Amino acid sequence: MKPVDQKEESVYQRVVLKNASPYHYLKVHLVLENETTRLTAVELKQFIITGLKTLHGEVGAALNVDVLKYDDDSLTALLRVSSRGLVKLWSSLTLLGSYQNQACAFRVLQVSPFLLALTGNSRELQLD
Repeated sequence: MKPVDQKEESVYQRVVLKNASPYHYLKVHLVLENETTRLTAVELKQFIITGLKTLHGEVGAALNVDVLKYDDDSLTALLRVSSRGLVKLWSSLTLLGSYQNQACAFRVLQVSPFLLALTGNSRELQLD
């Protein structure tokens, strides 16, 4: 045991990383009123850019958004955007409400600055 009057000095260093990653990745699902409607990856990207332009003007339309993966059966996409443009993209996806005169909504399923984090979902994990 150590004497009470002798203090042990601990050195802790606080490290804060802002914008540790240059990109953010979003896993999104498009819900359409007519479930038989299908979009190609190019149509999806054009729809997203149109939403960005509507909400944020030319600055939003100039935002670099990449569709890394798209499943046209489930209408689920994996998007990459610069970390500075994440809020603009997310807000425009939230406010998109119609596609070709039918109601629609984007559901943001997962967001991460690391692509590897979107490979699995612990909520859907099934143990044998």
